[in-house]
Amino acid sequence: MNRFFFAAAVLSFLIGLAHSILGEVLIFQRMRQGGLIPTNGGRVIGEGHVRILWASWHALTAFGWCLAAILLLLSQAQSLGSTLLSPVLVIAMLAGSVLVLVGTKGKHPGWVGLLAVAGLVWLANP
Repeated sequence: MNRFFFAAAVLSFLIGLAHSILGEVLIFQRMRQGGLIPTNGGRVIGEGHVRILWASWHALTAFGWCLAAILLLLSQAQSLGSTLLSPVLVIAMLAGSVLVLVGTKGKHPGWVGLLAVAGLVWLANP
């Protein structure tokens, strides 16, 4: 078993879990008016935009969990990861890290987690 891929998988899953839970507690709870899907954006954004923001937020978590599953598979069969998947995953996680870093001026901790996943995947290949 490749421990770096395994650690990257666990970290990706935990980032996704924290992302959805904290998003619900810190952002969407205040925008919800009794239903599952929040609809109240106040005077800033309309209901349609709140709905797509909520859907996109949780879609990102689902994508992160899919990445975690891929990394878990790679931890068992690293020959797949050393060819094409690892560099693609490293680039994707680095790009995400930079976007969060720049977009939030470093105030959102997500960039650190994404950077850590990229580093672990990079370390997984000798």
